[in-house]
Amino acid sequence: MGRHAIILGLLASTAVILPAHADMAFNRIATFPVAENLSADADVTTETSSEIIARSADGKTLIYSDSPLGGVGFVDIGDANTPKAGGMLKLDGEPTSVGVAGQKAIAAVNTSESYTSPSGNLVVIDMAAKTAEKSCDLGGQPDSVAVSSDGRFLAVAIENERDEDLNDGVIPQMPAGDLKVFNLNDGVPDCGSMKTVSLSGLAEIAPEDPEPEFVDFNDAGEIVVTMQENNHIAVVAAETGEVTGHFSAGQISLENIDTLDNGAIAFDQNVQNLKREPDAVKWLDSDRFVTANEGDYEGGSRSFTIFSKSGDVLFDSGNDLEFRAAAAGHYPDKRSDAKGTEPEGLEVATFGDQQYIFVALERASLVVVYRDTGAEPEFVQVLPSGIGPEGLVAIPERNLLVTANEADLVEDGAARSHVMVYELTEGKPVYPTIESARDDNGVPFGWGALSGLVADSEKPGTLYAVSDSFYRNQPAIFTIDATETPARITARTIVTRGGMAAQKLDLEGIANDGKGGFWLASEGRTDRLTPHALFRVDAAGEIREEIALPAELLAVEKRFGMEGVTVVGEGDDQMLVMAIQREWGDDPKGQVKLVSYRPPSGEWAAVRYPLDAGEKGWVGLSEITAHDGKLYIVERDNQIGTSAKIKKLYSVSLDGFQPAALDADLPLVEKTLERDLLPDMKAATNGYVVDKIEGFAIDAEGTAYFVTDNDGVDDSSGETIFVNLGKLDATN
Repeated sequence: MGRHAIILGLLASTAVILPAHADMAFNRIATFPVAENLSADADVTTETSSEIIARSADGKTLIYSDSPLGGVGFVDIGDANTPKAGGMLKLDGEPTSVGVAGQKAIAAVNTSESYTSPSGNLVVIDMAAKTAEKSCDLGGQPDSVAVSSDGRFLAVAIENERDEDLNDGVIPQMPAGDLKVFNLNDGVPDCGSMKTVSLSGLAEIAPEDPEPEFVDFNDAGEIVVTMQENNHIAVVAAETGEVTGHFSAGQISLENIDTLDNGAIAFDQNVQNLKREPDAVKWLDSDRFVTANEGDYEGGSRSFTIFSKSGDVLFDSGNDLEFRAAAAGHYPDKRSDAKGTEPEGLEVATFGDQQYIFVALERASLVVVYRDTGAEPEFVQVLPSGIGPEGLVAIPERNLLVTANEADLVEDGAARSHVMVYELTEGKPVYPTIESARDDNGVPFGWGALSGLVADSEKPGTLYAVSDSFYRNQPAIFTIDATETPARITARTIVTRGGMAAQKLDLEGIANDGKGGFWLASEGRTDRLTPHALFRVDAAGEIREEIALPAELLAVEKRFGMEGVTVVGEGDDQMLVMAIQREWGDDPKGQVKLVSYRPPSGEWAAVRYPLDAGEKGWVGLSEITAHDGKLYIVERDNQIGTSAKIKKLYSVSLDGFQPAALDADLPLVEKTLERDLLPDMKAATNGYVVDKIEGFAIDAEGTAYFVTDNDGVDDSSGETIFVNLGKLDATN
């Protein structure tokens, strides 16, 4: 659900001067997990969330609404590079939004007993003391709040949201929502001044049941309010409470989008007359505003739109947000049949002499940045975010942008809710570290879940990657030009069987076959009828040979199988070596197999490899690469953020590497630490450490690379980290 906050206060006395005519970019400088605001005696697994976020007048303190915890949290960004926990203030109810007026914060709090008996109040918070001072009864369930730039007025959208389980969530569902406008005195709302602005009778869709979602003020004292479910927008004069204009948000027809949740990214579908159903809204000036068209139960145009306040559509982004997400590997295929990337949050701010539009994509976990030109906005860059970016706030005088990312997946052992800080500085964007080119029709190659990597045997800087079973209907080999920054996916080759996209594959490893094609390792999953197998494909991706694991291995197989394949030798001496991720049925605890297969003879053999001991979760292997007399092996735990301890590159000498028959006692190899990859991961994008390094390769000139698997943006931030490690012998 979209919510909004805007701050009011004195700007810092000394603004940062941006260099003129320089290349400027926003880059993430800090990441703060909001669970750090839990009290010392709280269960560390308690769910927390950062949804709507605002800033203090001096730009050194952040305040955010935390719905599951029932309060607001504070973050000290006096040093923006090192945010510090500022604590929590519990409130009586569910905070839905928070804004700042002068030295006071104002939280909208939902206290409803039911959908049919909605209620709520405003809570005034002393920012310095972090205490609640005053409350105003709202007479309904609030959503977003906004403060006028002159500090005179506060607007509150009273949504009185519908019950989505009643009548399939279709409106009308009474009671109707409305808009509240308060006078402010030194940042404190005068409860007795509350004006109730009726929005009933305006929309074509359920006019008797308006559900206001998001509000914002322009400098002329006008309020724009979106009614998402009603697909309608109204403009209200704050001084009088008069509705001065209203209009439908309209519809749009989209071409070249993906509307199928089918394990493949294919922008080859069209949709007609899709309702925009806008969520967040922000004024660009006194005559124009921009909406994020997240959609609800009947629409969602996957776009952002610039309107005049009289209702003219001045610009609509169409499928651009979808394409930007896909190029960066952030397209959420599982949401293709719903609302795609779901643009939800917005911020508009002027840095130097440039006004920017920041669009938060909830399902892609991405922020897309545009420059406002007064006409068609100019794309600037994408920013990696936490999972589910909801709120954004700019601090232009400090050249900062902040996002609040609401998803807390602590129950799944995944990412927590995070606040992320970005700074505008001279230079190039750090993210993405890898992106795709576009085809001849201007459509990006959809990609994600990169799970294996190999270098071209002759062309330095040319790599090949595979995607795993997340894209079950589109198994692919990606060609990567690693000489560019960011690295660039220049081609996508679908793996086929009989000319059709191959089924029942979980590609986790790739190696050159010495004949212009590749060996592919597929991790099996018996309960899903996916076999543990090796495949040899030609240069066009057609499967030419399929080799199942032998009976001796299948008798002890488990789900976590081959996570890499590499080739040692050539011709009659060619040997494939595969890394098995975790212990199988006959492995001692803490030891896994490196399995070998000789194509000329069909001989199988193996050795055992000793794993590091992890503090949490499990430890296993995720890649193997032969180079210059060594097997390089990626060993990792399955932890993220501060819990991640093992993301390491080891080597095993090929000198004396003698796999034994599968029914014999398997020798235990010795390993040598080549590089701890944790510092490289931490330095890559200033985000939290992600789980899976799954690709590693060394090119023809000895340059090493690794890449992470983003899980297809499913319960993941979608970030893919691609790193050039340089020459390993120069960096040990």
